[in-house]
Amino acid sequence: MNMDNHFNQTKAKKFRENLYSDCSQCFGLCCIALNIVTSSDFAMNKPAGKPCPNLQTGFRCDIHEHLREKGFRGCTVFDCLGAGQMVSHHTFKGQSWRVNPAIGEKMFRVFPIMEQLYEMMAYVSEALSYSLTSSLRKDLSVQLEQLETLTKSDDNALLALDMMKYRMPINELLLKISLYIRNELIATITSKNKRKLEYRGVDWMGKKFRGKDLRATDLRGAYLIAADLQDADLRGVDFIGADLRDANVSGANLSTSMFLTQMQINSANGNLQTKLPSHIQRPFHWSN
Repeated sequence: MNMDNHFNQTKAKKFRENLYSDCSQCFGLCCIALNIVTSSDFAMNKPAGKPCPNLQTGFRCDIHEHLREKGFRGCTVFDCLGAGQMVSHHTFKGQSWRVNPAIGEKMFRVFPIMEQLYEMMAYVSEALSYSLTSSLRKDLSVQLEQLETLTKSDDNALLALDMMKYRMPINELLLKISLYIRNELIATITSKNKRKLEYRGVDWMGKKFRGKDLRATDLRGAYLIAADLQDADLRGVDFIGADLRDANVSGANLSTSMFLTQMQINSANGNLQTKLPSHIQRPFHWSN
């Protein structure tokens, strides 16, 4: 893709929407490469590199339709954004670890690296979909071009990557974007609704915010486990790294929430009235 200083917002939005997992094009990598520990999300221990016993020979899950009731809720939450199909069909050129076991160990190590690259691409492309200054847009375009180039590297180059080298400048850039966008929204909030907006890393587990106006709040890394956010206005909220497990977002307005991921939404509880960003799919397990 040819990036330029005037990266089209519509094109950026489409790029972000196209970052989604397609299990039919993957060799079941998340069912093998990841380390799983028995918890409320997983019914068993499984070390990294060992196939889940529920993985069929055709790379389909034997209990896919019953994962939650069988104790594998975590599997319904996970989303690689497309890293799995990239590793399967580009990095390893369609070679399956079942057909060619010799590549398995390396393939399983590459997958988490590709997943991180795709996560960063998702954040950067989303940021590019906003109305920004030409300077910020240029910096983001450079980062996205670099990330996309890295995803096309061979297996050895991927394994040699220093991920912090790429994460740090992107994190700093996303902090600038967050503040820039939220400040514009803050300016529209009336004086009677002025409130504290910086809650990075806050512990709001189980807290009740039903119907509250939380627009433009910085909730990066916040603990929102089982928080009641029903009918809350969450537009412009920065959710990078926030833990939304079992948070109630039924009827909440998340339509313009920032840096919200599919995994975060999959781990929360919502309904048909929950308003989501265009790049987020409504989880099948949500109530009506």
